[in-house]
Amino acid sequence: EVQLVESGGDLVQAGGSLRLSCAASGFTFDDYTYGWFRQAPGKEREGVSCIRTSDGKTYVADSVKGRFTISADNAKEQVYLQMNSLKPEDTAVYYCAAGTGWGPDDDYDYWGQGTQVTVSS
Repeated sequence: EVQLVESGGDLVQAGGSLRLSCAASGFTFDDYTYGWFRQAPGKEREGVSCIRTSDGKTYVADSVKGRFTISADNAKEQVYLQMNSLKPEDTAVYYCAAGTGWGPDDDYDYWGQGTQVTVSS
């Protein structure tokens, strides 16, 4: 069974940090690109960051550049999103996704259930 399970979401004060984790199972981890997306109430889904595990290529959205870092541990089959200097506008449900393409606008094949990140001012 294909699964992506996110964890690490929490309530944090502005300026704080969180690390989101995404555990993948049920498919060949190394064959996929992984993306972190977020969706706030009343807003469209936004591609935050993605990583291609085959060569480590990464993408980071301008809105989080310099604050968020994506990484992957192929041995553990996990993807991480380190989020620093959090702002209230980062509040959203964060989703992990896996696909065979590249980039924040591509179609992803598998999605997790999401984890809530809330940043208080």
